[in-house]
Amino acid sequence: MGKILYTDFVSTEDLMSELMGNKEIKKAITRSNLYKFWGRVAGAKFSQKSKPYSMQAGGVMVISCESPAVAQELMLKKTQLLVKFKPYLESLKIKVNDLKFDTKKWKPED
Repeated sequence: MGKILYTDFVSTEDLMSELMGNKEIKKAITRSNLYKFWGRVAGAKFSQKSKPYSMQAGGVMVISCESPAVAQELMLKKTQLLVKFKPYLESLKIKVNDLKFDTKKWKPED
C-alpha cells in the first residue's frame, strides 16, 4: 500500500473567510442571530408559544404562533415588539418593518 500525502488541506480561517464572503450564508447567520432574541423581545409568556419562522420581502418577519389567541395577542402588541427589537436590529444591521403572525407555520418542538 502506498503512502498517502495530505497536502490539499484548507485552513479553518480560509474556510470561514470564504463562507462569510458568501452573501446568502452571511444573511442566514444574521437572521439566525436575530431569531435568538425573540424570547427577550416577546417575553416569557410568549417565547414558548411563538417563534420566528422566516423573513419576507420588505422586511417582514413571519412569526409562527401556537394558536390564534397567541397570534391575536401578539398582533395587539406589534408596535411594542418592534420597539423592543430595535436595539437588536441596529446591532445586526438588519431591517424589520413589520411582523406577521401565522398559526399555520407552527410546529411543536419535540
